[in-house]
Amino acid sequence: MEFNIATIAGDGIGPEVVEETLLTLEEIGNAYNHKFNFHKVLAGGVAIDEKGEPLPKETIEVCSKSDAVLLGAVGGPQWDHLAGDQRPERALLGLRQALGLYANIRPAILYTALKESSPLRSDIVDEGIDLCVVRELTGGIYFGDRGRRVHETMGEEAYDTEAYSVGEVQRIAKTAFEIARTRNKKVMNIDKANVLESSRLWRSVVMEIAKDYPDVTLDHMYVDNAAMQLVKNPGQFDVVLTTNMFGDILSDEASMITGSIGMLPSASLGETGLGMYEPIHGSAPDITGENKANPLATILSAAMMLRLSLNLEKEAEAVEKAVTNVLEKGYRTADIMSVGMELVGTKQMGDLVRKELCQLLKTSNA
Repeated sequence: MEFNIATIAGDGIGPEVVEETLLTLEEIGNAYNHKFNFHKVLAGGVAIDEKGEPLPKETIEVCSKSDAVLLGAVGGPQWDHLAGDQRPERALLGLRQALGLYANIRPAILYTALKESSPLRSDIVDEGIDLCVVRELTGGIYFGDRGRRVHETMGEEAYDTEAYSVGEVQRIAKTAFEIARTRNKKVMNIDKANVLESSRLWRSVVMEIAKDYPDVTLDHMYVDNAAMQLVKNPGQFDVVLTTNMFGDILSDEASMITGSIGMLPSASLGETGLGMYEPIHGSAPDITGENKANPLATILSAAMMLRLSLNLEKEAEAVEKAVTNVLEKGYRTADIMSVGMELVGTKQMGDLVRKELCQLLKTSNA
């Protein structure tokens, strides 16, 4: 089979982790007789430098015609002086909006081999962590009305508006319930309905959608309590459904309790099969070009791409199994390093995953 993949290396460590991921996909293509056509496009800071804007029109055009989009990372201190709508991060918001990607899927799994990397006590992590954050992606405060004005007595003030429509909540809620059906059939809705009117609408719509999923248990939690419960008892969560801003914060917290933000993939999906896949970590400018970045989150994002956009389940499982095997053999990048393990760099970690892939394929074909 042949697939067209738009690739956005982006800024910082983005090019390094994307390169290892493309090599891994090529390995999958060779093994399973697939052809991946990689179409490289610009977004983020590098696009600002080369094209004068964070999200060139041609990038949107190529992405919209592709089967999936693979993204590294965007941003860096050299662009911090720019106005908000001109910064590299606007490329992410623009891509999500242009491609209609309203659902961000962020699984947070604590690998058995990485239990020592979790900052939580052993008696907590021994019960395991396996949850999935379903974050609304194209609404809420990040896309609401914003601006600055002059207060009567306090001087200049800035404002950002949180707003959600019934339709926006309905579609993300359905996504969460559908995912829950493939897991442990539990949805925890996270909001701030005791204070925010937008959360009260959000909760009422989620409760209405839940009626169509009688096999799935729905519970609610205020976001401040959820932040506490994630570190106190993460095992209670299965699918976490929440808004754009709350999801942005909670998914990063979920990543750290599983060991490292460098381990977690994500998928941004819409009405069609087209999705954008990216690690949840940033551009890490402090280690750019030093062969220290962890490529596993990006490689695991590619596994999600294989499964969700390309319908290649066994290929996705092979990539995930290869990553698990490498970790169980004690190889670690700096962000997940612990006593007794072997420290490796970005390129070596990618090579190790591909070596495991080859071994797995030989075993399965034996």
